[in-house]
Amino acid sequence: MPPKTNPAASTPSEEPAWKQRAVERSTKTARLRAEQRVERFLDAAQALIAERGTTDFTVQEVVDRSHQSLRSFYQHFNGKHELLLALFEDAMRRSADQIRAAAADQASPLDGLKVAVELLFELCRPDPTVDRPLFSDFAPQLLISHPVEVRSAYVPMLTLYTELMTEAAEAGQVRLNLKPRRAAALTMQTAVFLARASGTNEVDAVHPVTAAEIWEFCARGFARV
Repeated sequence: MPPKTNPAASTPSEEPAWKQRAVERSTKTARLRAEQRVERFLDAAQALIAERGTTDFTVQEVVDRSHQSLRSFYQHFNGKHELLLALFEDAMRRSADQIRAAAADQASPLDGLKVAVELLFELCRPDPTVDRPLFSDFAPQLLISHPVEVRSAYVPMLTLYTELMTEAAEAGQVRLNLKPRRAAALTMQTAVFLARASGTNEVDAVHPVTAAEIWEFCARGFARV
């Protein structure tokens, strides 16, 4: 005869509903407070960048500006690099949203892609009249030292370009058998690299590369002729 079993012992007891609610409420409150502290650090860093036109500031200055503690800072960030990376990722998401809105106003998918390429070039191009240190100073350093983080930060932009390239393909405006994501990545990388290299030599200083030239060069690689 098989041994008798105790159903109550074999079935895990569920926690009371009141306890589950209390834990969820506590976790939600802690998460909200953490998000608020992070936002204060980000706002403080952004304010310092806006004032100085550079990313040349210290963690202590961010802590002082945010009116929080150094201990709290290192609970959320490994250091200044990770703080700047968070700002860069936010900037890329906002830029992708702006470019998406501009592209959506165009008459055709290819026209939208043209606007997207030109805007990205202008965004990444060094401009002495506009302070964009996250793009002009920090991004090139990040590309060399932390390529994995770069790929992560550019995901929203790559997603947008892939969508635009796919729409152009569905409209029959690009070459047959084109791989939209690969073409989008190549186009993005070309625009970003040439933008950051713009003005670095005497020829570019006298005859700078324009956004229209970048589009014409890229379009010849994927547009259907």
